[in-house]
Amino acid sequence: MFAIAFIFNFIWENLHSFLYDNYRGGPITAFILLRAILADAVMITVIVAPFVYFSSLRKYRWLILIIGIALAIIIERYALSTGRWAYNEYMPLIPFLGVGLTPTTQLALLGYFSVMLEERMRFLYNKRP
Repeated sequence: MFAIAFIFNFIWENLHSFLYDNYRGGPITAFILLRAILADAVMITVIVAPFVYFSSLRKYRWLILIIGIALAIIIERYALSTGRWAYNEYMPLIPFLGVGLTPTTQLALLGYFSVMLEERMRFLYNKRP
């Protein structure tokens, strides 16, 4: 699960990093992106683990979307209020929340897609002789 989340986050972070102005007042470097990718992959792994390992929760995997969005909003509000990072003029903002659209949806969507891909891979792997 971590590997899938890492790959998805690697792609996502590199595609949306241009929507940020800075990280702690400085440039966004490859090292900063790597730390963000690792942190996001860990968070997704923790969020989705119960839905992967407990079959009784699989029918509720839509909760991954709610948990991911809620956690992302908390992270974004904190980071913006403490100056950890700043958006540039290209970041689409969610009205009334004042947080960026791409970071707010990241954990939710990538978490959900990670679970779906993991389940598909498990199905295909178990199907082989």
